[in-house]
Amino acid sequence: MALASVGFIVLLVLVALFAGPLASLIGHGPNELFQNDMLDDFGLPKGPNGDFLFGADASGRDVLVRMIYGTRVSLKVGLFATLVAVGIGVVLGLLAGYLGGIVDTILSRIAEIILSLPILLFAIGIVTACGASKEGCARGYVKPGVTLVVLISAFFTWPVMYRIVRGVVLSLREREFVDAARSVGAGPFTIMFREILPNLISPVIVYASLMVPQAILFEAYLSFLGLGVPDSIPSWGRMISDGSAIYDVAWWLIVFPGIILLLTVLAFNLLGDGLRDALDPKSDR
Repeated sequence: MALASVGFIVLLVLVALFAGPLASLIGHGPNELFQNDMLDDFGLPKGPNGDFLFGADASGRDVLVRMIYGTRVSLKVGLFATLVAVGIGVVLGLLAGYLGGIVDTILSRIAEIILSLPILLFAIGIVTACGASKEGCARGYVKPGVTLVVLISAFFTWPVMYRIVRGVVLSLREREFVDAARSVGAGPFTIMFREILPNLISPVIVYASLMVPQAILFEAYLSFLGLGVPDSIPSWGRMISDGSAIYDVAWWLIVFPGIILLLTVLAFNLLGDGLRDALDPKSDR
């Protein structure tokens, strides 16, 4: 199953990279309207046919093409949010686990507070506040969209990686190779980043792969609520949200995006399980 998930993820990456050429091959743009062809006399979208394999949405746009472009958003949010969260979590986990004392206490309390927050409620508040201001957030540098979703997701998930890294470092700092480094005069930061960090690669990779689907689902949640990326940028969550209003007469608007979202999350979870079994055989299965 892990190999199948790798193949599916590689396919998603290729689709995201070549979304433009694929759309050109199909002959439809992601925001191109086909209201005369794909909306009936009552203004309702028409279902799948030879030219529109996944049908059209309520605006007459090609669902398949928008799903192809939505792959870019999902992978971008999932990968970049995970990279930011991993970077913060690893650095702070190293500091807390090795230095201990007041540093460990402060960082651990901060992580616990963030983990105790209701993520969706705070995320909705932040996105709404940024959207209410014409300048956005951070003096206009951050506006509602992919970047804001990435930052919010990373903010709420770095404590997970922090706790994992901290726990591993607490056990590694008492090992012989660390004592040997201290005996030759190596400083704390040299020991942390040159001696301990390489031993964190396996658990970091394993848990990072499991954080990607969480970020993808987070973006889908926000987009479903209308608070993710703008409507002009195709997103699976936004497509499901738009389709939910007329799902009884246009089932394809939620079925096709829902299936690809489910398969993507499942593929990353299976990949994470496979990596855990391969790189961390002592973990519980």
